[in-house]
Amino acid sequence: MNIFYNKEGIGDTLIVSLRDIELSSRTFETKKNVTRIFDEKSNITAGYNIFEASTVLSFSGHGPIKLTEELVAEVNRVIQESGFSESIEVDLSPKFVVGYVQEKEKHPNADKLNICKVDVGTETLQIVCGAPNVEAGQKVVVAKVGAVMPSGLVIKDAELRGVPSSGMICSAKELALPNAPQEKGILVLEESAKVGEEFSA
Repeated sequence: MNIFYNKEGIGDTLIVSLRDIELSSRTFETKKNVTRIFDEKSNITAGYNIFEASTVLSFSGHGPIKLTEELVAEVNRVIQESGFSESIEVDLSPKFVVGYVQEKEKHPNADKLNICKVDVGTETLQIVCGAPNVEAGQKVVVAKVGAVMPSGLVIKDAELRGVPSSGMICSAKELALPNAPQEKGILVLEESAKVGEEFSA
């Protein structure tokens, strides 16, 4: 689940994004100031738009909004008070974490890509990485599936040249860190960084 707010761009509307669905089967239902977006065939909910959001919810920020238990509870309250019965469940674990590159091997179908096994504390992820400086033994910043990059890109499970990839090893530029180098390359952290901990600039 990701939440976005851009009052200047689209007005006082909170966008609650749960999952992608096919555009051809997407449909809508509106009750009071809430619109549910869902798949017409499966009835699976893709998300909600909450209109006049600042009058019914307590939040601040622009662009991606940080999820908290309190905000999720408020969103559920507004959705249910509008007449929908659904309750949203959210994974609030950190999406930007310190990872340790355990293994690196060349991608069989792409010269500039590598397949990395990255320990993020709770699990080991397979991530396809195109950075020229990635190496086994590094501590790095991993954007897990569900993370929203500063650019607005949402990280999803993907397949790159036939190889599954779950997450992204980040550069300083992708993380919008101040004075980030312009040349390509991931951000390599100090050895003292603790695997699995949330990364904050």
